[in-house]
Amino acid sequence: MARGSQLGIASIAVLLAPAAAVPAQPAGAAKSAGRPGAGAGIVFTQLPRTAPLREGFGEGARIARLLPDGSLRVLSRGFHSAADPEVSFDGRRILFSGKRAADDRWQIYEMAADGTGLRQVTRESMHCRRPLYQSQMYTLSVDRPWHQIAFTGVRPDGSSLYSVKLDGSALRRLTYNPFGDADPFLAPDGRILFSGGQEGRFSIFGVNLDGTDFALFSGPEGGLFKRAPCVTTGRLALFVEPPGRDEVAGTLAVVNLRRNLHSYRRLTEPREGRFFSPAPAPDGRVLVSRIRAGGTYGIWRFDPETRRAEPVYDDPQFHDVQARLLAPRPEPDGRASVVDESESTGVLYCLSVYTSDLRPEWMPPGTAKRVRVLEAVGPKREARFLGEMALEEDGSFNLRTPANIPIRVQVLDADGMALRSSAWVWNRNKENRGCIGCHEDGELVPENRFARALAREPVPLTLPEERRRRVDFLLDVQPVLEAKCAASGCHTGTRSLNLAALVTPEAARTSPLVWHLFGRNTSRPWDRVTAPARISPMPPPGSPGLTQDEKRAIVEWIDLGAHVRGGRP
Repeated sequence: MARGSQLGIASIAVLLAPAAAVPAQPAGAAKSAGRPGAGAGIVFTQLPRTAPLREGFGEGARIARLLPDGSLRVLSRGFHSAADPEVSFDGRRILFSGKRAADDRWQIYEMAADGTGLRQVTRESMHCRRPLYQSQMYTLSVDRPWHQIAFTGVRPDGSSLYSVKLDGSALRRLTYNPFGDADPFLAPDGRILFSGGQEGRFSIFGVNLDGTDFALFSGPEGGLFKRAPCVTTGRLALFVEPPGRDEVAGTLAVVNLRRNLHSYRRLTEPREGRFFSPAPAPDGRVLVSRIRAGGTYGIWRFDPETRRAEPVYDDPQFHDVQARLLAPRPEPDGRASVVDESESTGVLYCLSVYTSDLRPEWMPPGTAKRVRVLEAVGPKREARFLGEMALEEDGSFNLRTPANIPIRVQVLDADGMALRSSAWVWNRNKENRGCIGCHEDGELVPENRFARALAREPVPLTLPEERRRRVDFLLDVQPVLEAKCAASGCHTGTRSLNLAALVTPEAARTSPLVWHLFGRNTSRPWDRVTAPARISPMPPPGSPGLTQDEKRAIVEWIDLGAHVRGGRP
């Protein structure tokens, strides 16, 4: 058993009472702060100080337990690497991610809080990280509820959340975000909060234990990247805002559970150091790792109300991260599941696309004509058509899509250009998923009127994969440009076209190329795009013009991401 500081004792009491002053420490000694107590201590990850703390960290790490008498016990002996401890609701067991050998995949293990009774939970072909205990699950077809764990599954093409039963059986994928998901945390209402990738940012999302009802929890406010959410006993959702996409540590911020979409507050500044892996304590504070210039990550307790941080433990030979209190905590209420794996589709509906964050005069009723539904495929997340359908006059739609694929909805104008695009979402098997409007305020209640689309059966957009259409630049777009642009005398070939300057990926309406093809500025007021006073039509008068189908192919190619083989223009 390794000894901690002889000058201070760390225990559960350190989290419930004001911290004692940290006495001067002998050079090289681990530091702890606090007073004696009856708690079982803290379990955390120790990472060699030379190891980088970035996405995918953990090589050479170990799981340690800080005991009430201030001593330290390593719990993961026999593992090449171990990280991501999670404490059970009764405080007696620990889940963690581990690798027996350097070349192994990370898998999930469980042991008693004293390190005994080790057993392997997962045996998957992917890396399994960041486990958490789920509350009870049940369905009407099963006579009793059961418990599961969730974790982040990391594959070569990205990461998603998964669940398994406690014996490792019944693997189920929960999220289908093409930009990756991580950092799951079980919220008091039984939902999972997690960090989800988007184009150019990470936001905090929520999802049910079975992967249904995926929704934004905290998005545009604050920094571009939000990671590692947790919920305090004071009903605050606290998270880390790293400076970059692959970073995991940064400043701290918070939102209130009562108004999670409109209550963002930054809690720390970069000059105060970087923070990582917050976890709630019973008194409303959090355990969090912190590093300042020239040091290592140590464990601190942080009060989100007063913004006061006090030291708990710091070993200068390690980064001390992912601290979790070894104590009982309330188990959230169980959740019923509607998912039926025998069903291959789900329903997606919208009450009105005109309920939005736009000024009413910018997109009055009648502006939107159709809905285009896309799926993301391949490592480059190229979009492929699931289909289109006409909007109802009141702006509603009701459609059926394949389950368990990332889909995006685009609202189209009369020219087939996308007016608004949703984030990537998904339907689980047999899920009925709905939204109020299009980028509407999530706190709004819909108007008390019946949406016309809901009076009809959902429109099926369920073509088999081999019949789902792409728009290919080399096959569908380049021949048009060569035939109509090079032949017109304006250009000597498509290579002389600076497509990067003429195309706005995923927004045909703001692309100068489209302005020239239509002979007008097709952008909308909310785009705030500056266009020349006079737009010359292309090809020029006297040259063969593009057909409606040819224009539509270029518009679709841009709205779907403007991909070419090898990247974007």
